[in-house]
Amino acid sequence: MQKVYLDNAATTQVRDEVIAKMQEALAVYYGNPSSTHSFGRSAKTAVEKARKTIAKTLNAQPSEIIFTSGGTEADNMILRCAVRDLGVKTLITSKIEHHAVLHTAEELEKEYGISLKFVGLDADGNPDLNHLQTLLTQDDSKKLVSLMHVNNEIGNIIDIKSIGKLCHEHGALFHSDTVQSIGHYPWDVQTVPVDFMTAAAHKFHGPKGIGFAFIRKNSGLKPLIFGGSQERGFRAGTEPFHNIVGLEEAFVQAYEHLDEEIKTIKELKHYFIEKVKQEIPDAVFNGLSADLEKSTYTLVNVRLPFDKQKGLMLLFHLDMKGIACSKGSACQSGSNLGSHVLTEILPEEELEKPSLRFSFSMYNTKEELDYTVQVLKEFAES
Repeated sequence: MQKVYLDNAATTQVRDEVIAKMQEALAVYYGNPSSTHSFGRSAKTAVEKARKTIAKTLNAQPSEIIFTSGGTEADNMILRCAVRDLGVKTLITSKIEHHAVLHTAEELEKEYGISLKFVGLDADGNPDLNHLQTLLTQDDSKKLVSLMHVNNEIGNIIDIKSIGKLCHEHGALFHSDTVQSIGHYPWDVQTVPVDFMTAAAHKFHGPKGIGFAFIRKNSGLKPLIFGGSQERGFRAGTEPFHNIVGLEEAFVQAYEHLDEEIKTIKELKHYFIEKVKQEIPDAVFNGLSADLEKSTYTLVNVRLPFDKQKGLMLLFHLDMKGIACSKGSACQSGSNLGSHVLTEILPEEELEKPSLRFSFSMYNTKEELDYTVQVLKEFAES
């Protein structure tokens, strides 16, 4: 049976170069980075080298990069510490954010009594900047805006520069979950007015369990996790050195090959969209995911012309045919709940039809996409 992996927005295949670097780290550089002997110093040097590599690529300062266990921890840390330490009384976000942001915001509302506001969305899932401005000017409370750069389900790309500028014009802090875009797009934090960003290595062919937060210098945030003095005292706990080395290598490889991989993956996405239109003409693409300029080149979200009962069997059928994709985000695909993103932007009658997210990488081929569309077509006709 042919195996086709089209769930790269959930996690990616680890590059061979990353595996080699991690194996070397596990076998040779096994000292605790906090130890003062030569074994520890070797590990500490590598950790700081990784921090400097990431900072240089983002045009940040090394002290602004804090290693975390991934995007979820980084989002939690930033939102919680902003409320606790910076006097944030109003948190503005949208109802189509990742649950790492949405659920954290809901908990902060309960714990601290903050005002939680949701910016309006258009029919495609884009934030209404006029409404955002209204929310920013409703009162004089300290505000934090949290809007993801690339939506993980429908792929929409927000105008991060305009939003950041608007936030700062009104004295608000701006956090963006950039888990789906770091490693996939070039960044310069000196030209993008964002105070906080987050990343996860496994989204760009690195290991799971490691990521980082960008926290702009002199933010005023204090530690969320206490213990040792790791990460300049900002995040206690022995650094997972092998994962940090893997993160660095994945990050370096991603940006060394960025232009060619964007071109390759964008062509795959375009090819897939055209094949679906040709073979399943009644299919509809959700959000802006079929727009090659306004959505990420890495994914597409397609609504298929099946009834609810048939749709219940679709993912199982694809899995039996060796095809991996997601119904909504992988973070909720094991749940019986539908996609909270699509629930916000689609009419109720359209939610009855199954929607699937197909996400691509440089390891995919047009032949795999041909096979996938053919399986979908056969299922539609069965």
